Amino acid sequence: MDRYQWLEDLDSPASMTWVRERNAETFARLTSARYEELAAEIRAVLDSDARIPDVYWHGELLYNLWQDAAHPKGLWRRTTLAGYRRSEPDWEPLLDLDELSTREGENWVWQSVDFLRPAGTRCLLSLSRGGADAAVVREFDLDRKGFVDNGFSLPEAKSAVGWIDLDRLYVGIGDVTSSGYPRTVREWRRGTPLSEATLVFAAEYADMMAWGEHDPTPGFERDLVHRRRDFYRGDTYLRTGAGLVRIDVPEDAELSFHREWLLIALRTGWLGHPGGSLLITPADAFLAGRRDLRVVFEPAPRTALNYYSWTRDRLIVTALTDVVSRPEAVTPDGTTRTPLGPAAGHTEVSATNPDHSDEYLLLSTGFTEPNTLWYGQVGAQPEVLRREPAFFDATGLSVRQFFATSPDGTRVPYFVVGRSAVGPGPTLLTGYGGFEISRTPAYDAVTGRGWLARGGTYVVANIRGGGEYGPEWHRAALRENRPRAYEDFAAVATDLVARGITTPRQLGAQGGSNGGLLMGVMLTRYPELFGAIVSQVPLLDMRRYHRLLAGASWMAEYGDPDDESDWAYLRTFSPYHNVAPGRPYPPVLFVTSTRDDRVHPGHARKMVALLREHGHDVTYYENIEGGHGAAADNRQRAVKAALIYEFLWQRLAPAPSPG
Repeated sequence: MDRYQWLEDLDSPASMTWVRERNAETFARLTSARYEELAAEIRAVLDSDARIPDVYWHGELLYNLWQDAAHPKGLWRRTTLAGYRRSEPDWEPLLDLDELSTREGENWVWQSVDFLRPAGTRCLLSLSRGGADAAVVREFDLDRKGFVDNGFSLPEAKSAVGWIDLDRLYVGIGDVTSSGYPRTVREWRRGTPLSEATLVFAAEYADMMAWGEHDPTPGFERDLVHRRRDFYRGDTYLRTGAGLVRIDVPEDAELSFHREWLLIALRTGWLGHPGGSLLITPADAFLAGRRDLRVVFEPAPRTALNYYSWTRDRLIVTALTDVVSRPEAVTPDGTTRTPLGPAAGHTEVSATNPDHSDEYLLLSTGFTEPNTLWYGQVGAQPEVLRREPAFFDATGLSVRQFFATSPDGTRVPYFVVGRSAVGPGPTLLTGYGGFEISRTPAYDAVTGRGWLARGGTYVVANIRGGGEYGPEWHRAALRENRPRAYEDFAAVATDLVARGITTPRQLGAQGGSNGGLLMGVMLTRYPELFGAIVSQVPLLDMRRYHRLLAGASWMAEYGDPDDESDWAYLRTFSPYHNVAPGRPYPPVLFVTSTRDDRVHPGHARKMVALLREHGHDVTYYENIEGGHGAAADNRQRAVKAALIYEFLWQRLAPAPSPG
């Protein structure tokens, strides 16, 4: 019997009283003068006008959501490319979320925008209450700069919606899968009740979700229906006058269309091509049965596909070699390849404009190198568009890459950022290791200001379960092989000590979501390796995770706890089930959000209650808003970060004793 299951009751008076009591204890414990100074410094970084505005194209204009002290919820705005080149761009405001929230008496948090393509003047805005995944959807007129009276509108839900044309949408809402995502795809016509929308497709209840998609590219219009069976397997159907026709690719492949081309990204081998390959073929010929597959990318032992995106006539492919990337533009036939961006460092695609041009934006970044935004057109040399200043003092800092050896002999890469000439000191180790997500070098001004500038060392571990070396690196830590990811992380921790970079007492670990589960396993399985641990928005109860919010969608990653053979291995690393009453644990901070409707805050709540019962040093902070990011605006982000760094600094670098 789970005696703390009552804490899963999200908003009950008993649960919220417990949350407020824990929060009060945490602020009393951590809000020192140093905390106040740190929170102010981090807030200044987050609100700085010197940040590069993150932009995306629609038509000929660049759009941006900007948050700062004057606009904590955000100002949605746009400008021209010429305007963006200026040191002070001439932004045209479209929607002030702070003003909207005040006027409507809501706590609106920006989620996403879906434009009517290729150059329509309407869009669908998704706004959530407090930062949850569930959102309301409202039609917005870009010419009038306001919501459309009696326009398309959906109530709060984890819905799926996309344009077909000005008067029709694909929509999924109401009928949901076991994961809580849309199960049906319907065609909804303007001016008719949503209840009368035409059913196009219905997935199974046990599937993850389904959604519809219309490609409006002139001359290449097509309609697709996607059925996601689980996180990695699914089917895509072409919608024709005769019905839905399944596109014949492996169920774990990712496919996408662009003009006359079909792209196929393989997770496992197919037709002689290894998993991790990216293939291209003329779409019409493939749908007619031909298999003229051309290789755009093929993996190598140290190189994996990281990302790909289209301009109008070129494909930009980004590969990782030992976790550092550089993109190149490829002709659709694969014969011409042009490197893009600077010759050194880590470079990522920031935006493209595939409906209109071969323009692109690249972001070059690094652990100690402030972000630089490059503008280019395929065939011409890119130019620096904007540079960020240094938000922390990196003098004397170096970036080194090492490889730890996991117990099964696998070499696990990790990056160390810090002062190499000094002896062991406070070190923060972070990782993720799941869902084929790669942790790549990036300039993090908050970590720089909050940890590195104060003398700490920062370490990123590229453990199995991620995508750093392609699908095989991910599959190596799936389901019953999950402990390999944990062994990898522990091996990096051990290697850091062996190299003299830190000591177990000075080594902290931090991770969120799946990385929060990683931290829970470090706490319960490898407590002797760490001096402090921070677990954010974590999964921790692996017996019930699939019954909480979106948890069922992750069973392809972890396993099904209701299957006794799966529970047999899940039980061995489920942190909530491996708390040992008499075993010493390092101090631990759990951070979550009441409004996280992806990973239930009950995971963290119950773990804290259990650890408190056994007398362990446990600290807890639950933001009442913020969704899966546990923060909805820059003030909340600064508070959360300052609490984390103050907790770590108190535990890993205590002040020397007087005298």
